[in-house]
Order: sequence, then C-alpha cells, then structure tokens
Amino acid sequence: MSYKESKFISGDQQFKEITGQIERITYSDAESGYAVLRVEVKGFPDLVTVVGIIASPAVGEVLSMKGSWVEHPKFGLQFKIAEYRSFAPSSVQGIEKYLGSGLIKGIGPSIAEKIVSIFGSDTFKILDSNPEKLLDIEGIGEKKAAGIHKAWLEQREMRGVMLFLQSYGIGTGYALRVFKYYGSSSVQVLQENPYRLAVDIFGIGFMTADKIASSMGFSKESPLRIRAGVLHTLNELTRDGHIFVPVEELTASASEILSVSSELIGKVIEDATLNQELIMEWYKDIEGKDDCAVYLPAFHYAEVHSAKNLCNILSFPFNGQYANPDIVVPWVQQELGISFAYQQTEALKIALSSQLMVITGGPGTGKTTLIQAIIKIRSSRGFKIMLAAPTGRAAKRMAEATGHEAKTIHRMLEYTGSSASGGDFMRNEVNPIDCDLLVVDEASMIDQILFHHLLKAIPKGAAVIFVGDVDQLPSVGPGNVLKDIIDSGVCPVVHLNEIYRQSGESMIVVNAHRINNGEMPSLKDDPNSSSVNDFYFIEEEDPEKALEIIKVLVTVKIPQKFGFDPVKDIQVLTPMHRGTVGTTRLNSELRESLNICHGSKVQRMGRTIQEGDKVMQIRNNYDKDVYNGDIGTVLKIDGEDNKVIVEMDNGRVSYDFAELDELVHAYAVSIHKSQGSEYSAVVIPIMTQHYMMLQRNLLYTGITRGKKLVVLVGTKKALAIAVKNDKTRKRYTRLAERIKKQ
Repeated sequence: MSYKESKFISGDQQFKEITGQIERITYSDAESGYAVLRVEVKGFPDLVTVVGIIASPAVGEVLSMKGSWVEHPKFGLQFKIAEYRSFAPSSVQGIEKYLGSGLIKGIGPSIAEKIVSIFGSDTFKILDSNPEKLLDIEGIGEKKAAGIHKAWLEQREMRGVMLFLQSYGIGTGYALRVFKYYGSSSVQVLQENPYRLAVDIFGIGFMTADKIASSMGFSKESPLRIRAGVLHTLNELTRDGHIFVPVEELTASASEILSVSSELIGKVIEDATLNQELIMEWYKDIEGKDDCAVYLPAFHYAEVHSAKNLCNILSFPFNGQYANPDIVVPWVQQELGISFAYQQTEALKIALSSQLMVITGGPGTGKTTLIQAIIKIRSSRGFKIMLAAPTGRAAKRMAEATGHEAKTIHRMLEYTGSSASGGDFMRNEVNPIDCDLLVVDEASMIDQILFHHLLKAIPKGAAVIFVGDVDQLPSVGPGNVLKDIIDSGVCPVVHLNEIYRQSGESMIVVNAHRINNGEMPSLKDDPNSSSVNDFYFIEEEDPEKALEIIKVLVTVKIPQKFGFDPVKDIQVLTPMHRGTVGTTRLNSELRESLNICHGSKVQRMGRTIQEGDKVMQIRNNYDKDVYNGDIGTVLKIDGEDNKVIVEMDNGRVSYDFAELDELVHAYAVSIHKSQGSEYSAVVIPIMTQHYMMLQRNLLYTGITRGKKLVVLVGTKKALAIAVKNDKTRKRYTRLAERIKKQ
C-alpha cells in the first residue's frame, strides 16, 4: 500500500467517502446486483477495487460512495460500499467509455467513439433533446437514431427505478422486468401495492414482494398482504398440479405461510369469493364426505366447460363414412407392409367406429403403428386429418413417424398475442379448426387450461383420438386430463400392453414395462463391456463418485463406444435440482467439461450464459414459439444489441438480455422437464439421497425418454424404492366427475 493510500484510509473513522469513475467491471451479477469494480479515485496511484450492491454498473460511470475499507485474504484491500450515488461522467473520455459499455442498446464501442468525436461534452444533451443530430454520424439512419434515443431515455428513467428497487432487495435483472412492465409508474405502483409484483412479474414471488412491503411498513395483518398471500398459496398448490384445493387445506397452508390466524384467512377467502377472485363449490371427497373446493376462476371455468365440450363431441353426427373392418384392415396391412396382432386389430376396429376414443400404452406397444393405419384408412376416404401434440419436439416426432404434418396444439389453435398479457387462441367455437379427424399425441402432457381451449376449437361432427401413456408423469401444468378422460368412462379406451417383436428386442422397452408392472428391471454391466446392449446399470453408492462416473460417461465413454454427440445426443436426467447429482451441480460440472470454447458471455440471474452453451426454455413463450422444456444451443451473444441467439428445434430464437431468466443450462435437466421429449441416449442418477422423489412413474418416464441407450448410475436400493413406490401424489381435479354428470 502506498503512503497516499495508507494516509487516505488511516485514522479512527472506519466509514469513508470516496468518488471515482468505473474503469473496469470485474464481476456483475444482474440478479443480486453484487458487483466487483475497478475504480479510478483521485489521490490513489492505482485503481481501487470496489465491491457491493450496485445497480447495472457501466464503465465510465461516476460513483460517490460511502463504505468501509476491508482486507480480503486473497484479493487484498477493497472498498465495501454501504450506499452510493451515481452520476454520468463529465469528461469526454468518460462519456465515450460510458456509452460504449453496452449500457445503451444500439450503442457499442465503435458507435460511441463516433458520437463522442463529433459532440464531445455535449453528447448527453444531444441524446436528451436533439437526437436528430445523430443522423450526422455515418452508419446511423433514422430508425437507429430513434432506437438509440428511446433506449437512452428508458435507461435514464430505468436507473432511477433500479436504485429504488435495489434499496428493497430486488436485483437489477428483475428490476428491468419491473420497469418494462410498469414503465415510469413503477415506483408509484409499488408504493401503493408492492404485492402486485408477485402477480405481474415472472420470477418475483410473493416472498420477495412481502419483504418489500414489510420494508415499506405494511402490517403483517394488512388485508392486501393476506389477500396476496392466499392467492399465492393457491397458485403454489396449482403448480403441484391441483385444479382446486379443499378450503381447510388452503386455510391451513396460508395461515402457516403468513403467520396469521386462520380466522383472518377465512375472512379474506370469503371476501375474495364475493369479489369473484375465488370460486367456492361443495363436492364429495373420496370418502363420500361433503367438502368445499376453492378454485381460481380460470381453472373452474376451464374444468366446467371442458366437461361440457368433451361430451358435446358425442352429441353431433359423425361426418365420416363407415369403414368395414373386414375390408380395410387387410387393405391397410398390405399398404403399410405390416401384420397386426390381435390387440392392434381390435383397437383399429374401435378407432374406425368411434367418434371419441383414447389409445394408451407404453413404449413398443404399437401406438404409432395404429395411428399410421388410422391415417392411411381415413385419408384414403377423403378425410381432412390434423395431428397435434403439446410440444414442438413431440409434434416433430409425430410428423416423422406418420409422414403427415403435425403441429403443436398452440400453433394449430393459432395462438396470438403477448405472453405477458395471456394472449388468445384464434381458433375456437366461433372459428373452429378445419378437420374431420383430430389425433392428439402425448395427451398425458395436456394441462386443464390447454385442454379447454383445444376442445372449444373442435368442429361439430369431427372424430377425436387422444393418444398417450397414462402411466407417465402427468402434465407439468394443473390437471390430470388423460387419466380423467379414462376414469370418466365417456368413450372407448384401448390399453395396449403387448410388446411387439422388434421393440421386444430392446431392453429399454422391456425394462420400462417391468418397472411399470412393479418389477425390478433386468440389469446389465457397465457400458464399457464388449457386448452392445441398450440398457445398463452402474452401481455406485457414493454421490461424488457417481458424479465423476456420469461426467466420464457423457464426455468420453458413451461417445467412444456408441458414437453419440455428448451435447446433442446425450441427455442427463435427474429426479432433483439439489444435491451432488442434482441438476444444479451436474450442469456446472458438465458445462465445464463440454463447453470449452471461449466465446462471448453474458451474466444474468446468477448464471453465466456463453456461446456454445446447451440451454433449456423453462416457461411457455408463445410470442417466440418456444415452450417449457425446449432445448437449444447458444449461437451468438451480441453485447451491442443486448441479444442472445439460440438455435432451437423450430429455428433460431432471439432473446433480450432481460429475458434470459427464461433459459437455464440443460446439460442435465429434471425428469419432469423431459416430458414429451426423446433423446438418443439418457443417463439417469438414481441415489437414495433422492428418496423424496423416488417414484415408479418418475423412473418410468425417465427411462422411456431414451431411444437407443439408457444408463442408470446409483444403487439397487434406490432403484427398488422407486419401483415399489407407486403412490403418486393425488391431484385435486373434478373433471371425471363433471363428465359423468353431463
């Protein structure tokens, strides 16, 4: 430490004030706001390391800081910020650094240099009041000038909102979302009712909003707080798949979360019901006792009308001609070059005579072959046929298997509008889809809301076939649609359970059925052996050693032996997010091994996204036509325009930096997120530390994601626990009951 430095920080006063210009940003986390900066401070011969919570720092920005000097054991002397004020730089050099830092969308280092070289110290005035003068600069047209001016004004306003929000613990990443949603009214809206954050802003939950409200002086028993807490509790329970919640369960859960009396909760539920924010309805529980269900209005409406619309399909005469099975079955066998087994023949006869039916069964039982035959027969008779599935990957597989166009349900229903506002479906009861036969694959993945919109758009007289595996995990969204249709008895249900010859040669298929029947799978040795199989089990009890085994399998052993690409073809699936072999740790370790390129990076939401990264979309974004569970690769990170380009199955998708909380690393994903997808090779850790998640349908779903290879790494004890545990968590739904009453 120099004499000047020691003199500056000496004395009894530990709290200091310094002012300096940011020269370099060593680290900045958009989610938490924590940053490590190198700052030029007058009187110091070297740059000062400054650490603390700073809203969206930019090179060239001037900070007036209060804080204390600390000695870091590794990095030495640092100034730790307690509070600060931010100023735009005044020097020409500082202005150029500030503008070229990427802070303003549309201005990179080269554009910043051109702007400052012409306008000098008046640059900020030009951006504020005379943006048309930007047209004097080569490479800037009217559109770009208008974009820069708009981004400049938004950034100036946004930074004020960010500083306000950061004082209440909201990181800059979420602060940007708040500003984009509320605009210049952000501060006023949040001062009036901070609980709106939990409803309006993706990623900011009730707990964060509650913390802000508490800091603002809102009482624990404030009606605004209790109302928001009850809605939060009910929303959380719907995330567990429930369409409604018994009132006593909702009251107890909300009371525990909010730490207020059940009487106050009950009063708010009653008021919310009167205001039609909630719907209460009496029903009989599984023991036949009277109970009271509490619904969010959207789920109640969807369930009630789904039951009506499903039964309406059967109330109109069938548009199609009768097909004599004795004639068409031999004909289609010859056309497809196959020979049906008895079960398939019977299923085909039912399909040809039913206006509404369900086909369910595990892998290798002939569901796809049956669909091919139905399409062949009906198209030969002039039927207009539409195929659909809940996800892009499932629709793509369906099209490849049948040779017939297939769309996602959203695309088929012509979803339009903003994801933020909920959007709308252009196909509905007034403007139905144009088909005589609709075949919907992966029906177990359809949640109640999507099912409601699908049924509304089916034309009168059309036939509908739902295809899926009812033994897989139910939909990620609320409801248990496929099971409820089957339980209602409203239509014929074909259960395919016979494994056909070619599929029977696959141990993936054989073991999936064994597990589904409650039997232990047939276990083979490790995939380093000379024999080639498609299902392996590697026993390892130590989670750390299991992690190392998985890394070697993905990066070396499987690619060498089977020729699979470690990123595109191999997918690690795990039951949990936490733990040694959970998604978080696995993604960190695998990413370090698999993405060794040194491309551009961006830090957002506590994560670093880098060019070449394997990423997954974690929410439906209908504007971009990407859906929860879609996987892609980061192609390009554009720091000047704040854009990330990702190659998805449906093409290239562009994300603003502020939207990156929709993406997570996908070298390892949860089994729940893998629904509807298939991968060439799947590696699944199965350890006793996953005890809470070890369920038969979870393991079954994970194994059936593998097309050519499945490798389990873990213990036979954990495997046995999963196989024996067929007690799936009950979802509160009344769809089957409502259908029966129609």
